[in-house]
Amino acid sequence: MRPSATSTVRRRAAAHAALGDPRRLTIADALRDGDHTPAELADAIGLSSSHVAFHLGVLERAGLVQRRRSDGDARRRYVTLTAAGWRHAAASSADGPPTRRTDDVLFVCTRNAARSQLARVLWRHHTGTVARSAGLAPAATVDRRAVRVAARHGLDLSHARPVGLTAIEDPPALVIAVCDRAYEAGIPVAADILHWSIPDPSSGSMAAVERAFGDLDARISRLVRGMRDTDVRSR
Repeated sequence: MRPSATSTVRRRAAAHAALGDPRRLTIADALRDGDHTPAELADAIGLSSSHVAFHLGVLERAGLVQRRRSDGDARRRYVTLTAAGWRHAAASSADGPPTRRTDDVLFVCTRNAARSQLARVLWRHHTGTVARSAGLAPAATVDRRAVRVAARHGLDLSHARPVGLTAIEDPPALVIAVCDRAYEAGIPVAADILHWSIPDPSSGSMAAVERAFGDLDARISRLVRGMRDTDVRSR
């Protein structure tokens, strides 16, 4: 067997071993659609914080999750499934994620200038349905770099304008907070709320906006795929 093939087999074996424990599989399931702090995971699945920390360590060493410091409250760490973690968790799940509507989604960040705007046009690209976006403290204009990055990928933000959350009159079915600060401030909307801890690109380079775009693209693709798989199974 070639060395590269051996390495791949070992990674797969490590992933299967990590997810062979029902508690770790439950953690992966909880992370399929959105990111959580260890404390949120402990509350959601009924484990002590020390047990969650141990299991997260196993999952992290297997390359299935990663942790990052919040852009808002620096004391917080958010746990995210890696692409490999999502694939293994999705393949291991019999029920799939909760059924959610794809036609009534609101993306929220602080200024509605980059991440939530990119997410809005990406959602339409992946689903063919229109999504909305808003900010808790909207900027005067959309970030020019976000407009340029969207255009590079064939998406149009040239006429987009930031809006405040108070301008959203009809409550959405699903809110996705793509900003740690907005999520931590609390989103006063009676809806299903997910959180994606995507680094703030506002003070970075074009590369930072590209990374945010790529992260959003991958997450939306996975979420939509999971929704469609769940819909097929429910028929």
